[in-house]
Order: sequence, then structure tokens, then C-alpha cells
Amino acid sequence: MSGDDKILHIISNETKNSIDQLQVVTPSVYASIFSEFASSHDTKIENEKEFATDLLGKECNILTKLQEETAKNAQNLSSSAVKAISAIKEKDESTLNEVLKETQALRIEIEKLKESVYKDDLTHCYNRKWLHDQYLDPQSEDFKEDGTLAIIDLNYFKIINDTHGHVIGDKVLIFVSNELKKSDKKVVRYGGDEFIIMFEKTNAKNALKILTDIREVIITKKLKAHKSLFITSFSIGVAEYSQGQKLNIVVENADKNMYTDKEIIKKRITGIEV
Repeated sequence: MSGDDKILHIISNETKNSIDQLQVVTPSVYASIFSEFASSHDTKIENEKEFATDLLGKECNILTKLQEETAKNAQNLSSSAVKAISAIKEKDESTLNEVLKETQALRIEIEKLKESVYKDDLTHCYNRKWLHDQYLDPQSEDFKEDGTLAIIDLNYFKIINDTHGHVIGDKVLIFVSNELKKSDKKVVRYGGDEFIIMFEKTNAKNALKILTDIREVIITKKLKAHKSLFITSFSIGVAEYSQGQKLNIVVENADKNMYTDKEIIKKRITGIEV
């Protein structure tokens, strides 16, 4: 992905996150919010139509490839099922073993396909689609079960990008996401520098303890960018949810708790340079 592609994805994600709570979004409202985030990144999208057409073409190619892979796997599965039924009727062990090998190979292909659909390209965390498909009822978009959700927001991330560039910013996102994965919980990249961690059988107090411990480890590590050293940290917001609750309401509750935490952590860490 080129530098222009990356920054456009970042701005788009920030815009989508910003309008997520709005009931009505007109094109002019979207354009205004998008423009604000573009300005915050000191970015001006030139030749917008040509750029958007090129980017849309790339996205369509990815979708086309996914559709082709899905169709091929469905056809192979159907063929294997027919062979299996026939082999069972005929008590043909040789064919059954052949079907078993085909099914195992197909399972590997399906797992690869799922990863391409459900994983964030940069951090290899889960993405929003995975979160929706895994935890929410497809009809109502409500949580299917009880649990705890934590939202993570990196502190001073814009300063890191502005000071050291987006390549270093990407490395920071990868570093933090890898540390979050050590919780052995499901980590979702929710937006540009925001992550969601899903705790299925953990209350809010214990979830906060797990993430606070990870943060303390991160704060002790000095990161290097060219000849500079800096530290990074994140703010934590935790909210328990019940079956039937809306995702946006739970995220909003976690967000409110996060800003209380952000005030505390920023008193400890007043900047990122060391």
C-alpha cells in the first residue's frame, strides 16, 4: 500500500469512527468531517476523482478475488460431499480417504480466506467485520452473549506520526497490538489508533487489571526512531455488556471511562520524548 493509500485509509477510518454515533449523515456532513481529519494530518487530497477511482479499482479487485476463491471452495465442497455420499453408500474406503484429504485441504483454504476477510492488514488483529460477525446478532446487531469490552486509545499518537512519520507510526501500532495480544484475548483494530479487546468471561475490574499490567510493561520500553528515543502508552476504557445491548452504546460507555483514565495517565506521561 502506498503512502497516499495509507493516509487515506487512516483519515477514512477516523471519519467513520467519528460519524458512527450520528443518526443522520449527509454527504456535506461527511465531507466536512473528512476535511477536518485530513487537515489534522496536514494532508490535501489532490486529483481526488482519479485517486478515488484507482483506490476503488484496487478494492474491487480484492473483492473479486475473494468471490472467486469462495466460489471455488464452495464447488470443491459440493463435489467432495457428493463423492462422500456415494462412497458411504458403496462402502468405498479408498474414496472416503480421498474425500478426507480433500476436506482437510479445503479447510486450510477456508481458514486462509477467513483470515483475509477478518484480519487487519497492518497489525493482523481482527477487524470490525469480525467483531460484528462473531459477537453480534446478524438481525438485530445486538450482543449475542454477556461479556466485557475494553477500548484502547494510544496517547500522543498524532505527535509520533508528525514527528517521526507514518512508517514509525505503523511500527508503534504493530508493537502495541502485539503486546495487547499477550492478554490471550481477542484484539480488534477498531480505528486508526484505537483497539477493542473482548473479554468473554472476565468482569470489568479484572479486565482493567490485565490491560493496566500490559500498559506498565509498554511504558518501560524505549522505542527508537532514527536517532531519537521515545516511549508510548495508551488509555483504557472498560465496560461490561449484556445480551441484547447495542455495540455503539457499550463502546460509548467504555469511551467515557477511557477519558477518565486518559487524564490520569497523561499526568504521569506529559510527552513522548525521553
